[in-house]
Amino acid sequence: MRKMKVDSAQQIMTEMMLNLFVSILEFHSMGPFLKDYQSGSVPNPDIVCNRQIKFGVFLRHALKQFSADAIATGHYARTSVGENLQYKDSNIGVKLLKARDSWKDQTFFLSQIPQSALQRVLFPLGDLLKSEVKHIASEVGLQRIARKRESMGICFVGKRKFPTFIGEYIEPRPGNVIHVETGEVVGDHQGIHHYTLGQRIIHVNHGRFGKCFIVDKNNLTQDIIIAPGTNHPALFNEEFYTTLPNWINKEPTGFSDSKNCDLECRFQRKVLPVPCIVNKCSGEQVRVTLSEPMRSITPGQYAVFYNGEECLGSGVITQKGPSLYDLQQGQKITHNQRST
Repeated sequence: MRKMKVDSAQQIMTEMMLNLFVSILEFHSMGPFLKDYQSGSVPNPDIVCNRQIKFGVFLRHALKQFSADAIATGHYARTSVGENLQYKDSNIGVKLLKARDSWKDQTFFLSQIPQSALQRVLFPLGDLLKSEVKHIASEVGLQRIARKRESMGICFVGKRKFPTFIGEYIEPRPGNVIHVETGEVVGDHQGIHHYTLGQRIIHVNHGRFGKCFIVDKNNLTQDIIIAPGTNHPALFNEEFYTTLPNWINKEPTGFSDSKNCDLECRFQRKVLPVPCIVNKCSGEQVRVTLSEPMRSITPGQYAVFYNGEECLGSGVITQKGPSLYDLQQGQKITHNQRST
């Protein structure tokens, strides 16, 4: 009986997937992904895929073609109503909550899904540890799945190395490598799309400069700015700006009135949320001020906002504020001006 259920589920999923995903995934995720990389941004295709494909096209297909009431996914996350979707209150909405397994929590990747989708989703793994999931899988005869290594790459890149993949789609655009402290040209490169902020750059004279890391990229000039040492102050920022966030349930109190909102934020899944102040600026921008400097804040990535256990939503990082190095240089200039 158990095998029949598994076979039936596999048949249904195969029917749904084969006719749906490949072309849609490439159209909605890969195209914008390559465009962003070419401009020097570093996007997060997993967040975009969840919003547009899994909780967009796929959800609508399941509801329409199979008359489903909801879909269930294997994400490590929870909601405020759990499995009791029938008891949700449309006036209150559904909140997206962190998973019980904090290490596997995937709310970061779900931060752009709309409220309408969240009201139609179940997360069966949200209250389980990864070790418990593997144990359950083994008990029902899925030992091979339980032993399988987790996939960590970008889905449409596959087994190709990322530099090889990106080189197949974006033409070389040579530029200079410039030292942040001296302004000296210390090397060259074949395109800013091959690099990300915080990355160590290897083709400079390490005997002269030591290990150097990327602090900025210029899409207009194709220049890459580097600094010596992994903890150089040019790598750290206390402030950055984002697009108006997608608030999954309700926006924070006072946000629309441009009041300071005390939240938590992270822009990498495996980095713990940091306390921050979020403030709506004029236009479509949001200023985020961190309680402590963070390394390698990267335009194109998502800043994901939390209030305790609740994932509130996210916005795309559009620009960084001044680095600690910029601020130090500004203080030196001001001091020198006062001394003369």
